[in-house]
Amino acid sequence: MISLFQKRKVQKSVRPLMVDMHSHLIPGVDDGVGTMEESLEILRSMSMMGYQKVITTPHVMNDFYPNTTEDIRNRAKQLQAEVDSAGIDMEVTAAAEYYLDEYLMQMLEEKKELLTFGDRYLLFETSFLNEPAYLREGIFQIISNGMKPVMAHPERYIFVQNRPEMLKDLRDRGLLLQINTISLSGYYSNAAKKIAELLIDEKAISFLGTDCHNKKQLEMMGETVDQKYFDRALQLNLLNNFL
Repeated sequence: MISLFQKRKVQKSVRPLMVDMHSHLIPGVDDGVGTMEESLEILRSMSMMGYQKVITTPHVMNDFYPNTTEDIRNRAKQLQAEVDSAGIDMEVTAAAEYYLDEYLMQMLEEKKELLTFGDRYLLFETSFLNEPAYLREGIFQIISNGMKPVMAHPERYIFVQNRPEMLKDLRDRGLLLQINTISLSGYYSNAAKKIAELLIDEKAISFLGTDCHNKKQLEMMGETVDQKYFDRALQLNLLNNFL
């Protein structure tokens, strides 16, 4: 049976975007979906919207979400099996969203295997309030380890909202930026929306991601795809469809 949620969203399209590279759709591993049923409902709706591949990215945060590379991979395989069994036309793989802290810095120093996507892109997030003291060192270490650093949702960070010009220096150091699509609808805040629009105007983003944790957030895509800045973002040289 098709849910009201699916019927309501099927007419919305995110094309030509076909790959989502940031979400939390493996059940029970972080603050994302809690059940397999919810995950399948979201993935079915994303398929209807035009997505063909989802790279889901569980949080890796030592104190709260100590997910391991092996466990994430195994759970992603289980999710793909459930997707196939449900008849959903969607490829599901997994990377991770790492929290930039001492634990990640230690893993980089010890050259631990980290979950990347595409051309060895490593997705990371930071504190929402304060710029990490080792932000630049973290970017350097990621690159030194043969990976490409991708900052998740910079538009949501207060320290970026207060000083958006800082991102130019970070980009010059090799940092790539990913904004959340629903930031363009004002879902998080007007400040986040303004920074997302600014980054699109400056052609500074490399990826769009849903960062979907639940059905409510995916429903906001209905408003986002109608935003002029979503169309502007799709005109950029995004890397999503090369993943």
